[in-house]
Amino acid sequence: MSAVLPNSHTDHHDHDHGHDDHHHEAPTGWRRWVYATNHKDIGTLYMLFSFAMLMVGGILALLIRAELFQPGLQLVNPELFNQLTTMHGLIMVFGAIMPAFVGFANWMIPLQIGASDMAFARMNNFSFWLLIPAGLMLVGSFFMPGGAPAAGWTLYAPLTLQMGPSMDAGIFAMHIMGASSIMGAINIIVTILNMRAPGMTLMKMPMFCWTWLITAYLLIAVMPVLAGAITMTLTDRHFGTSFFNPAGGGDPVMYQHIFWFFGHPEVYIMILPAFGIVSQVIPTFARKRLFGYASMVYATSAIAILSFIVWAHHMFTTGMPVTGQLFFMYATMLIAVPTAVKIFNWIATMWRGSMTFETPMLFAVGFVFVFTLGGFTGLIPAVAPIDTQIQDTYYIVAHFHYVLVAGSLFALFSGYYFWAPKWTGVMYNETRGKIHFWWSLISFNVTFFPMHFLGLAGMPRRYADYPMQFADFNMVASVGAFFFGFAQVYFFLFIVVPTMRGKGEKAAQRPWEAAEGLEWEVPSPAPFHTYENPPKLDATATRVIG
Repeated sequence: MSAVLPNSHTDHHDHDHGHDDHHHEAPTGWRRWVYATNHKDIGTLYMLFSFAMLMVGGILALLIRAELFQPGLQLVNPELFNQLTTMHGLIMVFGAIMPAFVGFANWMIPLQIGASDMAFARMNNFSFWLLIPAGLMLVGSFFMPGGAPAAGWTLYAPLTLQMGPSMDAGIFAMHIMGASSIMGAINIIVTILNMRAPGMTLMKMPMFCWTWLITAYLLIAVMPVLAGAITMTLTDRHFGTSFFNPAGGGDPVMYQHIFWFFGHPEVYIMILPAFGIVSQVIPTFARKRLFGYASMVYATSAIAILSFIVWAHHMFTTGMPVTGQLFFMYATMLIAVPTAVKIFNWIATMWRGSMTFETPMLFAVGFVFVFTLGGFTGLIPAVAPIDTQIQDTYYIVAHFHYVLVAGSLFALFSGYYFWAPKWTGVMYNETRGKIHFWWSLISFNVTFFPMHFLGLAGMPRRYADYPMQFADFNMVASVGAFFFGFAQVYFFLFIVVPTMRGKGEKAAQRPWEAAEGLEWEVPSPAPFHTYENPPKLDATATRVIG
């Protein structure tokens, strides 16, 4: 997921005035990337890193599915199986999905608001390079004494207090990634609030900028909470404290409260930018303005606020008082309302539009369809008595993969196909894009839909073995998982790599005829430096005058 940017200043047109030629030249060689302060280069680095992590996390997932292909222990022992499930979750959440959205933010937000770059360019560079040692530390924990952490991606105490030294490496890596996220969030907030082109009011911003602005505030609010929880775990492990150790008077359930106070907003951190991408793509290919722009902004804000009061719906089986269960049950159902507003707005945007189904639109419509399914399956465990039955079963695995894989990942693919012509200057191959979509959609559903039935039948998650009655659906899910994994390898080799190398039909400045927004006012590929003088906007704040 990347772009090749022009090194010359020849196609900067009239966006760059009054600067000498030397300033326009992009640095060359390794220095360009190591010392990168240009938002486009840093966005590219984020996306390459996230794709590498997606592949690592995907390999771990395929090892899990290979083990579960049939009953009995085939490939890995139960200890290694727990390490695989833990590291798959951590790598996918903190290494793949979040950095990918930050990469999109880096690339697109300055272009969309008419800013010359991100507000803090050097901090931007630092926030990216922190991810490399953190990612290496996470992956490298497999090679430490005792293997990788095996406490589940939620790192529940008291399991975390019994792990080997890799647990400390995991905690350190999470701290570094959290610091990176907070720096990125500060950068995004300051850029959006202070660097918009004159005439672009907040309520004229593209939805992608709005969703990222709200996401950035969520990141600043909750990443320190996670840092607190894992630091308390660290002191319990090495410094004699007893925050979560019952032997010393600690409370393991307190860890769950602190973790999920971070964890539930984190779910929305991974889906709100996806809402923003889809809100850009659907109006373009429906050839209509986004239906209910203001209501989308308010719904996004409502989701962010409500996400702070639903955390304990993950904890209905911990012995919570009935009053607490009722509160969290109703709050969880309430958060479905602003989410449904968004889905209604997307459908209303498509209603009677002149729709065409290029690859970005296919992934956007696929997102709406599968995310809606994931939303409905999430309402089921919101009911406390039902959750008691399906807690920690494969039903939960199916639900959150519908939201995160089909939600976040499909939206990322949609955004890639939508904006890649602007990044690389060449069009991707439409036929290959459609193959990638159908291959991904079908194999995804083959993988995760049967898991609902496994969960309802009582198959617990994070088990390396299972009785015979679960064999058929597990076999189907494992086959689907391998097909889904190969679809993403196909995407990288046959779509991303050729466009990175500049192979393909040259992209027009506005490759999608109905696309609106300032990013379509610069040439394709986007020049190394854009908007050195703020653009003059028309009344809609979507086009440059003159």
